[in-house]
Amino acid sequence: MSEDSRSFPLPCLTAGLPGVGGTLKQYDEDFVVEEIPAYLPEGEGEFLYLWVEKRGLSAEQLTSHLARVLGIAHQDIGMAGMKDRRAVTRQWISVPAKKAEDLPDEPHPQIQILERKRHRNKLRTGHLRGNRFVIRLRNPMPEALSVARAVAARLCVEGVPNYFGDQRFGKDAETLQLGLELLRGTRRPGSIPHSRRKFLLRLALSAAQSSLFNQALAERMQEGLLHTVLLGDVMQVAASGGPFVVEDVAAEQPRYDCRETLVTGPMFGPKMKAPAGTVKEREQRLLDGAQLTPGMFVPFDNLTGGTRRPYLILPQDLAVEPLEDDLQISVTLPSGSYATVLLREFQKTDVA
Repeated sequence: MSEDSRSFPLPCLTAGLPGVGGTLKQYDEDFVVEEIPAYLPEGEGEFLYLWVEKRGLSAEQLTSHLARVLGIAHQDIGMAGMKDRRAVTRQWISVPAKKAEDLPDEPHPQIQILERKRHRNKLRTGHLRGNRFVIRLRNPMPEALSVARAVAARLCVEGVPNYFGDQRFGKDAETLQLGLELLRGTRRPGSIPHSRRKFLLRLALSAAQSSLFNQALAERMQEGLLHTVLLGDVMQVAASGGPFVVEDVAAEQPRYDCRETLVTGPMFGPKMKAPAGTVKEREQRLLDGAQLTPGMFVPFDNLTGGTRRPYLILPQDLAVEPLEDDLQISVTLPSGSYATVLLREFQKTDVA
């Protein structure tokens, strides 16, 4: 596998339908993201939860500024998920309450504190149900509304390929490259500047896992197997998330067809539930192509424990509306899924 995740094509599910083109994120206000929390703060405890709106700032810039203002370490700030830089985003973050007594409502021209409430526990990565997006696509092609609605109708029925977006891999895939070098042992964590080490380690290793997942999904789509349950697949029960290995395809295909279960792909690590048979062989070929072995994830098992990720997601409340001469696309996606991947199905401007 090439070092750059974008060097292998990522097929679109709606490839048979035309794209509408258009310009994304011309202004921060064109891409609005609001976190859907897994729970709300209870009103008491040693942590202060802040409902924060930021504009044109990355997650790292947000935490760096708040850490500096509050005089705390980056790791003292908790957030459920990282939000886009070129966007207006709203999310909960947690800070030690005793350090935030004098925090102003506008600690930075691009940061506003909209709400404050105490809670007993620090906010942790993944503590969210999903995100609600409202996106303006500017200057689409003629007849874009009818085309976009046809794309949306197909995605609502068949789902959206659950690729990781390009932003996961860094500019020119630098973050991915770092992750692969760390896993192979050609670069050491100590070579990363101390001030950014913890943040970049997590990001880079996750980028390597994510690129392998993308390739597994792309191969499945290219071979026409996206909606086919294979012997040895690791499935996930849609309602509970419980994983199991397929031993009877005839019994499991109907359950998948009615979306009672989902086919999953690999997020490699020592705790990942392994597939069987030919599916295991497929996933081993991915590692071989990347010059990796399962043992290379073990030294970083606190960051690369491993899991399974559904190949498809079902968008909720997906709607396409005209907005002057533009399109407005609104949708709710589960935690860890990328609106830019869904938008790719509409635009189709970067498809190999």
